[in-house]
Amino acid sequence: MPTLRPEVEALLGREFRCLDKGFVRLIDVMGDDRAIVQAARVSYGEGTRTPSDDRKLIRYLMRHRHTSPFEMVEFKFHIKLPIFVARQWIRHRTANVNEYSGRYSILREEFYEPAPEQIRPQSPLNKQGRASTPLPEAQAQAILERLRRTQQALYAEYQELLAQNVARELARINLPLSLYTEWYWKIDLHNLFHFLRLRLDEHAQYEIRVYARAIAGIVKVVVPLAWEAFEDYVLEGMSFSRQEQLVLRHLLRPEQLTEELLQQAGLSGREAQEFREKLARICSRGNALE
Repeated sequence: MPTLRPEVEALLGREFRCLDKGFVRLIDVMGDDRAIVQAARVSYGEGTRTPSDDRKLIRYLMRHRHTSPFEMVEFKFHIKLPIFVARQWIRHRTANVNEYSGRYSILREEFYEPAPEQIRPQSPLNKQGRASTPLPEAQAQAILERLRRTQQALYAEYQELLAQNVARELARINLPLSLYTEWYWKIDLHNLFHFLRLRLDEHAQYEIRVYARAIAGIVKVVVPLAWEAFEDYVLEGMSFSRQEQLVLRHLLRPEQLTEELLQQAGLSGREAQEFREKLARICSRGNALE
């Protein structure tokens, strides 16, 4: 079994703080960049391949959406997060989850309190998100105090029900979504990249983005070549619809594409050729605008 690199070993068990009381901890990891290329080549040894060959292969796999080799790498995290964040998170169903149980254990008095600058009005443009500017400081502080009073009152009621020997599974039902929970979350790299693509996006809710950034920092260390490809082709990449390509056809000037320009952009020989082919396809398609 391959040994973990020292920088990966140093991540195991380390607590990355998130929000006011949450965290992300890497518990275990199986595989790294080498596992991806080995799976793609269906081999069990390092062979005579060089690191540059591995990088090219990983980039090719990511570029062409050959996803199964990335499933050979798995991460196991211990995560502490507010329940309302957990309910967003659980929408990513291609993972294994085991959560702290309020039926077996007494839930701790730990609630999420947003920072004052995160207390904002509803966005006029985004129906599911907050605006970019915070509420006035006095109003934000008043809202925070109201949240605290409600949380304290509901937790006191929870304790009273427990003291009356009401079953834990019933005593908990009025507790708010701001309560913290914990879980173990295990996921392969392909599906983790999908999670990060959505949850690192600026349109994702701020609170879950905080966790996504913490996880991204861990992934970068464990699989640096795969992360580089993911960043280049997915996070910073984009696609165009058929209609958008018709517009691009009017704007593109393929004759201005020089070898020097391709090299300055950092495209490898194969990437440059594929880029030329993309441009050729766009420029050869029927033009509905004429």
